[in-house]
Amino acid sequence: MSPNIRIALRFLTAKKRSMLMSLACIVLGVGLFIVTQATTSGFEAYFIRTILGTDGAVRIQDKLQATMQSIEAGGYGSPFQIQIKNGRKYIEGIDYPVELEKTLRTFRNVAGVSEIIHGQATVRSSFKDDTVQVYGIYLEDHLKVSDLKNQIASGSLMTFRTAPDGALLGRDMATRLQLGIGDSFQLEANHQVRRFRVSAIYETGVADIDKVRLYLNMDQARSLLKRTTGASYLQVSLYDRDRADRDAPWMEEVLKHSVASWQERERTWLQVFKALRISTGITVSVFTLIAGLAMFNTLAMVVMEKTKDIAILRSMGYTRRDISRIFLWQAAIVLALGTAGGCLLGLGVTYGVSLMPLQIRGIFATNHFIVNYSLWHYVEAVATAVVMVMVASLIPSRRAARLEPGDIIRGTAQ
Repeated sequence: MSPNIRIALRFLTAKKRSMLMSLACIVLGVGLFIVTQATTSGFEAYFIRTILGTDGAVRIQDKLQATMQSIEAGGYGSPFQIQIKNGRKYIEGIDYPVELEKTLRTFRNVAGVSEIIHGQATVRSSFKDDTVQVYGIYLEDHLKVSDLKNQIASGSLMTFRTAPDGALLGRDMATRLQLGIGDSFQLEANHQVRRFRVSAIYETGVADIDKVRLYLNMDQARSLLKRTTGASYLQVSLYDRDRADRDAPWMEEVLKHSVASWQERERTWLQVFKALRISTGITVSVFTLIAGLAMFNTLAMVVMEKTKDIAILRSMGYTRRDISRIFLWQAAIVLALGTAGGCLLGLGVTYGVSLMPLQIRGIFATNHFIVNYSLWHYVEAVATAVVMVMVASLIPSRRAARLEPGDIIRGTAQ
């Protein structure tokens, strides 16, 4: 151990209470920063998984058609014209989904494609009538682009797969219509009425989906909605979901259809989660700021009380840099202990919070706190503490380094 560190350890005992207060603030600041970031990012990650598990990473719909504007170039009656592109026209639906699927599968990042048609229908049960959105799917394809298999709350996908009249209902819809597994109901669309039977009930936790979305096998949906060809949209899953916003423009250029990534579709919610992370991070950083101010005050008091010791050290040959390092080492020792304790506190509290019950329904479904263990939370917390505490320690350490032995002896040191 170097002499500077030994002296720093001896000086630490001069202000035990103040040093302990700084240490406690660092521990609390680092620990709470980790906990708040783990919970906010955990809920964000769970929200993203829910969105990807219901609507996929990319949605392809509506054919793009450039609109042109003609201007005569040679005067009245001239056969020459100049065409100027005037924007885009969106043509609803996809006319040739099979061809688009083949082209999509040439993209390296595409993991799966599901063809979907949807339309509005009226559902009639023995309890009440309601309006629902009918979604026709090929089950095997849809399982590759969604988390439907894990969203089944009751019933069986096998029944839906083998029963031509099978249907998948959201939990909110089934509760509102008082329908259970095996119950039959009627769907009316395009002036025709068909009877179906509940094969399974799913729950995504997204209220806007669970209360209106009803899945049918593709053949039954086409017959009910009178859509013998084409598709409403294609739902796409990606190997690397974070590249969706970069792949979307490329897909749009190749396919000549509008392509929406999950980042674009859920931009509002993603901004909300980002704002929460920043605001909570700023709030809990107040503890670290207090620790920095406490360290500044403590070191300043140590400098005032240890002027004679500093004079002796300078007379023994210690340079200004050595004196500065002694006081910086004091801050570094407290900082190291505080960040280590804060990381342990953050880890323990994060684990405890993950076990706490919390029932949420609306944008996702969970019965407990969702946390996200990430090394970056610890790095950010420690970096924040290091910056605040060490910056606050610079002024007292520089002041101590400027003290001259002669001035201290004469009592004129500033």
